[in-house]
Amino acid sequence: MDHFLDKSHGKFSFSPDETPALKITPGTGETIGFETSDEVYAQLHEFRDMDKLTVGINPVTGPVYVEGAQPGDALAVTIHEIRLKDRGWSVSLPGSGALQQVMGKDMFTRRIPIDEAGVHVTGRHTFAPQPMIGCIGTAPASGSNSTIMPSTPQGGNMDLVQCRAGSTVYLPVMVEGAYLSIGDIHAIMAEGESSFVAIEAEGTAVVSVDVVKGMTLRAPRVETAEEWIFVGLGDPVQESITRGYEDMFDFLVTGNGWDRGDAYAVMSAVGHSQLGGPTGSADPDPLHPFNAVGAVTIHRLPKDVL
Repeated sequence: MDHFLDKSHGKFSFSPDETPALKITPGTGETIGFETSDEVYAQLHEFRDMDKLTVGINPVTGPVYVEGAQPGDALAVTIHEIRLKDRGWSVSLPGSGALQQVMGKDMFTRRIPIDEAGVHVTGRHTFAPQPMIGCIGTAPASGSNSTIMPSTPQGGNMDLVQCRAGSTVYLPVMVEGAYLSIGDIHAIMAEGESSFVAIEAEGTAVVSVDVVKGMTLRAPRVETAEEWIFVGLGDPVQESITRGYEDMFDFLVTGNGWDRGDAYAVMSAVGHSQLGGPTGSADPDPLHPFNAVGAVTIHRLPKDVL
Protein backbone atom coordinates (compact mmCIF):
# COMPACT_ATOMS: atom_id res chain seq x y z
CA MET A 1 0.00 0.00 0.00
CA ASP A 2 1.08 3.59 -0.60
CA HIS A 3 -0.02 5.12 2.72
CA PHE A 4 -0.68 3.59 6.13
CA LEU A 5 -2.58 5.11 9.05
CA ASP A 6 -2.10 3.09 12.21
CA LYS A 7 -4.70 2.82 14.94
CA SER A 8 -3.09 5.62 16.94
CA HIS A 9 -5.08 7.90 14.62
CA GLY A 10 -8.35 6.58 16.08
CA LYS A 11 -11.07 9.15 16.78
CA PHE A 12 -14.53 8.85 18.31
CA SER A 13 -16.43 11.11 15.96
CA PHE A 14 -16.65 12.22 12.35
CA SER A 15 -15.81 15.92 12.44
CA PRO A 16 -14.36 18.61 10.17
CA ASP A 17 -12.64 20.07 13.23
CA GLU A 18 -10.15 17.19 13.48
CA THR A 19 -6.63 17.70 12.14
CA PRO A 20 -6.24 15.47 9.06
CA ALA A 21 -3.97 12.49 9.56
CA LEU A 22 -3.24 12.45 5.83
CA LYS A 23 -3.90 14.56 2.73
CA ILE A 24 -4.23 12.78 -0.61
CA THR A 25 -4.84 13.56 -4.25
CA PRO A 26 -7.84 11.54 -5.48
CA GLY A 27 -7.95 9.45 -8.63
CA THR A 28 -4.29 8.42 -8.57
CA GLY A 29 -4.99 4.81 -7.65
CA GLU A 30 -2.80 5.16 -4.58
CA THR A 31 -3.96 2.94 -1.74
CA ILE A 32 -4.40 3.85 1.91
CA GLY A 33 -4.37 1.36 4.76
CA PHE A 34 -6.63 2.22 7.71
CA GLU A 35 -5.67 0.13 10.74
CA THR A 36 -8.49 -0.34 13.25
CA SER A 37 -8.45 -1.18 16.94
CA ASP A 38 -10.09 -3.95 18.97
CA GLU A 39 -8.80 -2.70 22.33
CA VAL A 40 -12.26 -2.03 23.75
CA TYR A 41 -13.28 -5.66 23.17
CA ALA A 42 -10.05 -6.95 24.71
CA GLN A 43 -10.79 -4.84 27.80
CA LEU A 44 -14.40 -5.97 27.95
CA HIS A 45 -13.16 -9.56 27.79
CA GLU A 46 -10.70 -8.90 30.60
CA PHE A 47 -12.90 -6.82 32.93
CA ARG A 48 -16.49 -7.65 31.88
CA ASP A 49 -17.37 -4.21 33.19
CA MET A 50 -17.93 -1.12 31.03
CA ASP A 51 -17.08 1.14 33.96
CA LYS A 52 -13.50 -0.19 33.91
CA LEU A 53 -12.85 0.69 30.27
CA THR A 54 -9.91 3.01 29.60
CA VAL A 55 -10.69 3.38 25.89
CA GLY A 56 -13.73 4.46 23.92
CA ILE A 57 -16.08 2.33 21.85
CA ASN A 58 -15.83 2.12 18.06
CA PRO A 59 -12.97 4.43 17.09
CA VAL A 60 -12.48 5.32 13.43
CA THR A 61 -9.05 5.90 11.93
CA GLY A 62 -8.39 9.17 10.12
CA PRO A 63 -9.50 11.60 8.98
CA VAL A 64 -8.13 11.77 5.46
CA TYR A 65 -8.39 15.11 3.66
CA VAL A 66 -9.16 14.57 -0.03
CA GLU A 67 -7.85 17.38 -2.23
CA GLY A 68 -10.48 18.90 -4.49
CA ALA A 69 -13.48 17.37 -2.70
CA GLN A 70 -16.15 20.04 -2.32
CA PRO A 71 -19.69 20.09 -0.89
CA GLY A 72 -22.04 18.63 -3.47
CA ASP A 73 -19.50 16.05 -4.62
CA ALA A 74 -19.25 12.41 -3.55
CA LEU A 75 -16.29 10.32 -2.47
CA ALA A 76 -15.91 6.97 -4.22
CA VAL A 77 -14.05 4.72 -1.77
CA THR A 78 -13.00 1.45 -3.39
CA ILE A 79 -12.22 -1.34 -0.93
CA HIS A 80 -9.35 -3.45 -2.27
CA GLU A 81 -8.55 -5.65 0.70
CA ILE A 82 -9.33 -6.15 4.38
CA ARG A 83 -6.52 -7.77 6.33
CA LEU A 84 -7.44 -9.48 9.61
CA LYS A 85 -5.20 -10.24 12.56
CA ASP A 86 -5.26 -13.39 14.67
CA ARG A 87 -8.34 -12.85 16.79
CA GLY A 88 -11.86 -11.54 16.92
CA TRP A 89 -14.45 -11.05 19.64
CA SER A 90 -18.06 -11.94 20.36
CA VAL A 91 -19.50 -9.69 23.07
CA SER A 92 -22.97 -9.02 24.44
CA LEU A 93 -23.35 -5.51 25.80
CA PRO A 94 -26.18 -5.45 28.37
CA GLY A 95 -29.05 -3.37 27.02
CA SER A 96 -28.04 -3.61 23.35
CA GLY A 97 -28.89 -5.76 20.39
CA ALA A 98 -31.92 -7.81 19.41
CA LEU A 99 -31.06 -10.52 21.95
CA GLN A 100 -30.66 -8.29 25.00
CA GLN A 101 -33.67 -9.79 26.76
CA VAL A 102 -32.54 -13.39 26.40
CA MET A 103 -28.88 -12.65 27.14
CA GLY A 104 -29.74 -10.82 30.35
CA LYS A 105 -27.67 -8.39 32.41
CA ASP A 106 -24.45 -10.40 32.60
CA MET A 107 -21.86 -9.56 29.97
CA PHE A 108 -20.88 -12.42 27.67
CA THR A 109 -17.49 -12.26 25.95
CA ARG A 110 -15.53 -14.74 23.86
CA ARG A 111 -12.15 -14.50 22.17
CA ILE A 112 -12.46 -15.87 18.63
CA PRO A 113 -9.23 -17.26 17.12
CA ILE A 114 -8.65 -16.46 13.45
CA ASP A 115 -6.14 -18.52 11.47
CA GLU A 116 -5.69 -20.20 8.09
CA ALA A 117 -8.56 -22.58 8.87
CA GLY A 118 -11.00 -19.71 9.39
CA VAL A 119 -12.88 -17.90 12.13
CA HIS A 120 -13.32 -20.28 15.10
CA VAL A 121 -16.65 -19.06 16.48
CA THR A 122 -17.19 -22.14 18.66
CA GLY A 123 -15.30 -25.37 19.30
CA ARG A 124 -17.15 -26.96 16.39
CA HIS A 125 -18.06 -24.01 14.16
CA THR A 126 -15.33 -22.55 11.98
CA PHE A 127 -16.40 -20.17 9.22
CA ALA A 128 -14.55 -18.76 6.26
CA PRO A 129 -13.69 -15.09 6.94
CA GLN A 130 -15.97 -12.54 5.30
CA PRO A 131 -14.34 -9.31 6.45
CA MET A 132 -16.22 -6.05 6.05
CA ILE A 133 -16.08 -2.44 7.23
CA GLY A 134 -18.72 -1.57 9.80
CA CYS A 135 -18.06 2.15 10.13
CA ILE A 136 -17.13 4.41 7.21
CA GLY A 137 -18.04 8.01 6.63
CA THR A 138 -17.24 11.62 5.92
CA ALA A 139 -17.65 14.67 8.17
CA PRO A 140 -20.85 16.70 8.47
CA ALA A 141 -20.80 20.36 7.48
CA SER A 142 -20.56 21.35 11.14
CA GLY A 143 -20.47 19.67 14.52
CA SER A 144 -19.77 15.94 14.69
CA ASN A 145 -21.39 12.59 13.98
CA SER A 146 -21.22 9.56 16.24
CA THR A 147 -19.15 6.49 15.40
CA ILE A 148 -21.72 4.30 17.20
CA MET A 149 -25.23 5.51 16.35
CA PRO A 150 -27.13 6.75 14.50
CA SER A 151 -26.11 6.20 10.91
CA THR A 152 -26.27 9.49 9.02
CA PRO A 153 -26.37 10.74 5.43
CA GLN A 154 -22.55 10.98 5.63
CA GLY A 155 -22.26 7.30 6.60
CA GLY A 156 -21.10 6.11 10.00
CA ASN A 157 -21.72 2.82 11.76
CA MET A 158 -23.93 1.35 9.02
CA ASP A 159 -22.78 -2.27 9.52
CA LEU A 160 -23.43 -3.37 5.94
CA VAL A 161 -21.93 -6.67 4.83
CA GLN A 162 -21.67 -5.20 1.33
CA CYS A 163 -18.87 -2.87 2.51
CA ARG A 164 -16.31 -5.53 1.65
CA ALA A 165 -13.39 -6.04 -0.70
CA GLY A 166 -14.44 -5.40 -4.30
CA SER A 167 -17.10 -2.85 -3.38
CA THR A 168 -17.08 0.91 -3.86
CA VAL A 169 -18.78 3.02 -1.19
CA TYR A 170 -20.11 6.42 -2.30
CA LEU A 171 -20.35 9.04 0.46
CA PRO A 172 -21.66 12.61 0.35
CA VAL A 173 -19.10 15.41 0.71
CA MET A 174 -20.37 18.08 3.09
CA VAL A 175 -17.17 20.00 3.79
CA GLU A 176 -14.08 20.85 1.76
CA GLY A 177 -11.73 17.86 1.87
CA ALA A 178 -14.48 15.41 2.91
CA TYR A 179 -12.58 14.10 5.98
CA LEU A 180 -12.86 10.35 5.40
CA SER A 181 -12.53 7.97 8.36
CA ILE A 182 -12.83 4.17 8.61
CA GLY A 183 -13.18 1.77 11.54
CA ASP A 184 -15.05 -1.19 13.03
CA ILE A 185 -13.80 -4.11 10.96
CA HIS A 186 -15.69 -7.38 11.38
CA ALA A 187 -14.24 -10.80 10.58
CA ILE A 188 -17.72 -12.05 9.71
CA MET A 189 -21.21 -10.68 10.30
CA ALA A 190 -24.70 -11.96 9.59
CA GLU A 191 -26.93 -9.44 7.84
CA GLY A 192 -28.94 -7.48 10.39
CA GLU A 193 -26.30 -8.04 13.12
CA SER A 194 -28.46 -9.59 15.85
CA SER A 195 -25.75 -9.11 18.47
CA PHE A 196 -25.09 -5.41 17.66
CA VAL A 197 -21.34 -6.18 17.60
CA ALA A 198 -20.93 -9.25 15.30
CA ILE A 199 -17.47 -10.88 15.28
CA GLU A 200 -15.39 -7.77 15.83
CA ALA A 201 -11.75 -7.88 14.76
CA GLU A 202 -8.70 -5.70 14.49
CA GLY A 203 -7.40 -5.30 10.96
CA THR A 204 -6.45 -3.02 8.10
CA ALA A 205 -8.79 -1.83 5.35
CA VAL A 206 -6.92 -1.01 2.14
CA VAL A 207 -8.79 1.47 -0.05
CA SER A 208 -8.35 3.98 -2.83
CA VAL A 209 -10.31 7.21 -3.16
CA ASP A 210 -11.75 9.22 -6.02
CA VAL A 211 -14.05 12.23 -6.19
CA VAL A 212 -17.21 12.23 -8.29
CA LYS A 213 -17.90 15.89 -9.06
CA GLY A 214 -21.49 17.01 -8.73
CA MET A 215 -22.77 13.63 -7.47
CA THR A 216 -25.16 14.90 -4.83
CA LEU A 217 -26.28 12.11 -2.51
CA ARG A 218 -28.73 12.25 0.37
CA ALA A 219 -27.49 8.90 1.73
CA PRO A 220 -24.57 6.52 1.12
CA ARG A 221 -24.57 4.18 -1.84
CA VAL A 222 -22.62 0.95 -2.41
CA GLU A 223 -21.59 -0.56 -5.73
CA THR A 224 -20.64 -4.24 -5.87
CA ALA A 225 -19.76 -6.35 -8.91
CA GLU A 226 -23.41 -7.44 -9.19
CA GLU A 227 -25.54 -4.71 -7.64
CA TRP A 228 -26.17 -1.07 -6.83
CA ILE A 229 -27.24 -0.72 -3.19
CA PHE A 230 -29.11 2.35 -1.96
CA VAL A 231 -29.20 3.10 1.78
CA GLY A 232 -32.48 4.30 3.25
CA LEU A 233 -32.43 6.41 6.43
CA GLY A 234 -35.66 7.41 8.15
CA ASP A 235 -37.98 7.13 11.11
CA PRO A 236 -40.12 5.04 11.13
CA VAL A 237 -38.82 2.16 9.05
CA GLN A 238 -41.36 2.81 6.29
CA GLU A 239 -39.75 6.22 5.71
CA SER A 240 -36.36 4.51 5.32
CA ILE A 241 -37.84 2.12 2.79
CA THR A 242 -39.50 4.94 0.86
CA ARG A 243 -36.31 7.02 0.72
CA GLY A 244 -34.18 4.11 -0.43
CA TYR A 245 -36.63 3.23 -3.18
CA GLU A 246 -36.88 6.89 -4.23
CA ASP A 247 -33.11 7.04 -4.61
CA MET A 248 -33.14 3.87 -6.71
CA PHE A 249 -35.92 5.34 -8.90
CA ASP A 250 -34.00 8.61 -9.34
CA PHE A 251 -30.84 6.66 -10.23
CA LEU A 252 -32.70 4.93 -13.06
CA VAL A 253 -34.79 7.86 -14.34
CA THR A 254 -32.50 10.85 -13.81
CA GLY A 255 -29.14 9.12 -13.75
CA ASN A 256 -29.70 6.62 -16.55
CA GLY A 257 -32.49 8.20 -18.62
CA TRP A 258 -35.05 5.49 -18.07
CA ASP A 259 -38.76 5.90 -18.75
CA ARG A 260 -40.59 6.36 -15.44
CA GLY A 261 -42.93 3.46 -16.13
CA ASP A 262 -40.02 1.17 -16.98
CA ALA A 263 -38.25 2.09 -13.75
CA TYR A 264 -41.42 1.51 -11.75
CA ALA A 265 -42.06 -1.91 -13.30
CA VAL A 266 -38.46 -3.15 -13.11
CA MET A 267 -38.12 -2.09 -9.48
CA SER A 268 -41.33 -3.95 -8.70
CA ALA A 269 -39.79 -7.07 -10.22
CA VAL A 270 -36.17 -7.09 -9.03
CA GLY A 271 -35.56 -4.13 -6.66
CA HIS A 272 -35.11 -5.93 -3.34
CA SER A 273 -35.37 -4.26 0.07
CA GLN A 274 -34.13 -5.45 3.46
CA LEU A 275 -33.01 -4.17 6.84
CA GLY A 276 -29.43 -2.96 7.10
CA GLY A 277 -27.40 -2.58 10.28
CA PRO A 278 -29.13 -2.09 13.66
CA THR A 279 -27.73 1.33 14.56
CA GLY A 280 -30.81 3.33 13.56
CA SER A 281 -31.19 6.55 11.62
CA ALA A 282 -32.09 9.03 14.39
CA ASP A 283 -30.55 9.99 17.70
CA PRO A 284 -31.12 7.27 20.33
CA ASP A 285 -33.01 7.81 23.55
CA PRO A 286 -30.42 9.39 25.88
CA LEU A 287 -31.62 7.16 28.73
CA HIS A 288 -31.02 4.07 26.58
CA PRO A 289 -28.15 5.06 24.30
CA PHE A 290 -27.83 1.65 22.63
CA ASN A 291 -31.49 1.46 21.62
CA ALA A 292 -31.81 2.49 17.97
CA VAL A 293 -34.45 4.92 16.74
CA GLY A 294 -35.58 4.73 13.12
CA ALA A 295 -34.04 2.27 10.71
CA VAL A 296 -31.26 1.66 8.23
CA THR A 297 -32.53 -0.16 5.16
CA ILE A 298 -30.84 -1.25 1.95
CA HIS A 299 -32.36 -1.48 -1.50
CA ARG A 300 -30.63 -3.71 -4.05
CA LEU A 301 -30.77 -3.26 -7.81
CA PRO A 302 -29.05 -5.88 -10.01
CA LYS A 303 -26.63 -4.20 -12.40
CA ASP A 304 -27.56 -6.47 -15.30
CA VAL A 305 -30.85 -4.57 -15.74
CA LEU A 306 -28.82 -1.55 -16.84
